[in-house]
Amino acid sequence: MKDPAGMKASLGKEVNRIVILVAVSVAVCLALRSIWPLVAGLSLYIIWSTRQLFALYAWLVREEHTEPPDSVGLWGEFYTRLEHLFQKERRAQDNLQSIIVRAQQSVNALEDVVVLIDQHGYLEYWNHAAGRHLGFRADKDLGQPLTNLIRHPRFTDYLTQGDFREPLEIPSPVDDNRILQLRITEFGVGDQLILARDVTRIHHLEQMRKDFVANVSHELKTPLTVLKGYLETLLDTVPEEQTRLRRALTQMDAQSQRMEALVQDLLLLSRLENTEADNLQQAVAVHGMLQRMRESALALAPEKQQTIELDVPESARLIANPAELESAFGNLIVNAVKYTPAHGVIRIHWWQDADGAHLSVRDNGIGIDPAHIPRLTERFYRPDNSRVTQTGGTGLGLAIVKHVMIRHNGKLEIKSELGSGSNFTCHFPASRLVSKPTALASG
Repeated sequence: MKDPAGMKASLGKEVNRIVILVAVSVAVCLALRSIWPLVAGLSLYIIWSTRQLFALYAWLVREEHTEPPDSVGLWGEFYTRLEHLFQKERRAQDNLQSIIVRAQQSVNALEDVVVLIDQHGYLEYWNHAAGRHLGFRADKDLGQPLTNLIRHPRFTDYLTQGDFREPLEIPSPVDDNRILQLRITEFGVGDQLILARDVTRIHHLEQMRKDFVANVSHELKTPLTVLKGYLETLLDTVPEEQTRLRRALTQMDAQSQRMEALVQDLLLLSRLENTEADNLQQAVAVHGMLQRMRESALALAPEKQQTIELDVPESARLIANPAELESAFGNLIVNAVKYTPAHGVIRIHWWQDADGAHLSVRDNGIGIDPAHIPRLTERFYRPDNSRVTQTGGTGLGLAIVKHVMIRHNGKLEIKSELGSGSNFTCHFPASRLVSKPTALASG
């Protein structure tokens, strides 16, 4: 392609041609003493330019590409430059088409499902894996609403709520025995990219782990009960003078109690994980429940002489499972007592707002490094293993709290800093608030 200087030169030549044509026409007009030679010359130039313009139009509107018309001067230069631009555009289109084809081949080669929907929820694209796992068919499903093809209620709610921070697991529409984990990413103006993978094997392994823990915990419960019974009997019958034997029996009894607490927590956690939230829910008198927990917590470690402040309105009530709620609140308060030093202060605060109900348990204890907070609700996870012997806990308390909150449509928020204490807050949705007096849970 010629450079701008060449284009300028061609334009100059064309101007010179026009000037020469006008000069010759004017000379002939003077010689003949008539204006018609000038009119004829300009008319011929206009006719020639018009023919070039029509030739350009005919060339541009052809469906198939052909060579540009032959011409000279500025029109020839114009045709040449247009042809170069078209060639460049065709190369760019070919490259883009090649990239699109390779991208589609790559996406179709994935074992994971890839689905693209527009801002109205209509299907725009999916890969081969989506056809296998979701049953999509190109001849009938393109442009259909996604919720017409994936009819699982949890998926519909997930898509409607628009909170995609956590993935969703649902059975495959094609095979109920297959479990798919879906993640949704938003892009553009309301468009959504849905990624799904087959997690059936992982789901089965997780279920096997849960079943194993539940079964082992259940099997341990009976022998532990027998062992504790014999230990208590021996402690009652062994004379005080046999100090070595009594010390050994006392240690055995303490460890059996700790193991019994562990088994009970494992059984409770297994029940929370493996069962759906039941309908045993009623208006729980939160103030009375927390008042009893405060008294029990003060008796848990009287030598520490801690202060436990209770800031809970007597009218506070919540629609919940009383046993599960007591387990969650009890774990938070007991943890605060364990990890708060002597003469420390623990504050239990309840409040309600437009977002729902909230319970915070704040202490001025040793605190936790913020780096450990994301993993605190994992079973048996501890920031410092030395705390196991210091507190004697099971390591399952916060995992139980987390699952109780999930079953009550809430969430657990943890804030803490080393040396500055910790603040554990349970957030319940507004739908669980009791707006008028009703029957209260007795527990």
